[in-house]
Amino acid sequence: MPFKLHHYGLIALGAVLGVAITMQFSTLAHKPVEPSLPLASLQQLVSAYNLIRADYVDPIDDDKALLQEATSGMVASLDPHSAFLDRKDYRALREGTAGKFVGIGINISESDEGYVRIVAPIEDSPAALAGIQPGDLITHVDGVAVRGKPMDEAIRRMRGEPGTQVTLSILRPGTGTGNHTDTAAPVPKTFVITRAEIVQKSVKGAVVEPGYAWLRIIQFQEPTLDDMAATIRKLYRQDSQLKGLVLDLRNDPGGLLQGAVGAAAAFLPKGAVIVSTNGQRLDARQRFYGTPQDYMLTGGDALAGLPAALKTVPMVVLVNTGSASASEIVAGALQDYKRATVIGSQTFGKGSVQTIRPVGNDTAVKLTTARYYTPSGRSIQARGIVPDLRVSEYVDSDGMNPLRMREADLEHHLVNDRNQEAGARADDLEAESALYLREVARKPLDFGSADDFQLAQAIRHLKGQQVQLLVTQAGKVH
Repeated sequence: MPFKLHHYGLIALGAVLGVAITMQFSTLAHKPVEPSLPLASLQQLVSAYNLIRADYVDPIDDDKALLQEATSGMVASLDPHSAFLDRKDYRALREGTAGKFVGIGINISESDEGYVRIVAPIEDSPAALAGIQPGDLITHVDGVAVRGKPMDEAIRRMRGEPGTQVTLSILRPGTGTGNHTDTAAPVPKTFVITRAEIVQKSVKGAVVEPGYAWLRIIQFQEPTLDDMAATIRKLYRQDSQLKGLVLDLRNDPGGLLQGAVGAAAAFLPKGAVIVSTNGQRLDARQRFYGTPQDYMLTGGDALAGLPAALKTVPMVVLVNTGSASASEIVAGALQDYKRATVIGSQTFGKGSVQTIRPVGNDTAVKLTTARYYTPSGRSIQARGIVPDLRVSEYVDSDGMNPLRMREADLEHHLVNDRNQEAGARADDLEAESALYLREVARKPLDFGSADDFQLAQAIRHLKGQQVQLLVTQAGKVH
């Protein structure tokens, strides 16, 4: 793949949030452990701490910050999704799951070149409205170079109060002509973006033509089930005789586990197994069913009173490499029950659950506590969901998928404990690699628009018409 993902974040009050997380919040006490401690290793830590305080070139004024960094490094060494959350990070995480935060609205990663790479702007955010695109490389923030510096420093410079501005200098790969020389010559651009409170919409929908509707879940947040139910009711008010529904999970990075359980439950028989989890703790070994007690965060039932036809209307689920974690739970469940045909590209492969456990005043640990499995027992970890029908993002290629990382590309990723990790990976790379150079400069796809090729193919499938499948350079049809 073109780059390795070392760190992935969301600019929201300057917090660095984990990539593609399926989250649960917990106030339970931790599992008791054996009283023995690695005294030699602890003494080593104390010795290093004392050495830094005594001999470092500048005096260390903030002992608490030094020890906090040690804690952060310990947790981060476990896997790409475990992290220590300081006060600001913890607050931003809670606000993010509520679908509201302050920032410019970009998902970012560290690039191998040392810059900050834009993975994707959040839909309708200040960054998206300013024209920021996936694959852009941030070189300067307010005139200060970011290359080779910790990404947290760039994040601190990008955050601020609503209404204030930040200037981003970026390099955009390619000039759009499609040849190798032009693609290797990035284009410098400058963007002045006004920070704002971002209320991220979690669900969109439209009747794309008589009898066929499009329902998009952008991210699984606290309001998602209520928003989804309201959108479904609106779609059926517009067309009560729907003959097909497209559930769009492309670029959905995950979110709250309960939201995923509820989204799948809306289309499956009541009480169906949606997902199971397994970890060290007894409370990490669970099955989640399509019942309100398993998908509602508060009282009531957001899915009550939805049209009965929703359980039987023919369905397609659209996925791509940006579909991860909670969105993979939904796609996997609907695929296992043969409730929907999955169309698109192989998904990210994030098959673990992170639990948020408070560890002090306004701090917490986001800890990987379980792997999750589809109803048939498949593990998605490091493999992902393989579509029933491989369809390109554009009529002639797979678009931005070659630029995106998967779980299997992350350092220290959890292994898949049940299924082969690679699977369709080799074919997937073959299909994408020959198209990489031509596609890095292409305009990002506007999901749900008239130019949305995958959506058009999904509608064709629902109508029983032939679908244009992905054809590789070697002539393979997927």
